[in-house]
Amino acid sequence: VLPGPIRRKLGLRTGDPLDAKVEGGRIVLTPRSTRARKVSIVVDPITGLPVLSAGPNAQLLSSKQVYEILSDFP
Repeated sequence: VLPGPIRRKLGLRTGDPLDAKVEGGRIVLTPRSTRARKVSIVVDPITGLPVLSAGPNAQLLSSKQVYEILSDFP
């Protein structure tokens, strides 16, 4: 059983599959796959403009990751 704060930090839910392996006498658990997040449109509190939000526990993206994601966008 993983403690709630750890599950929330990793965006895991009860029943999410994990891969387990032993490294240097430690058990390492890794989520098998990321779950598609529900995205919502919210108003940015600073700019007042609409933005997409995947929630407070969503993984943060670097500028490089955003650039790579948008590089194939028409």
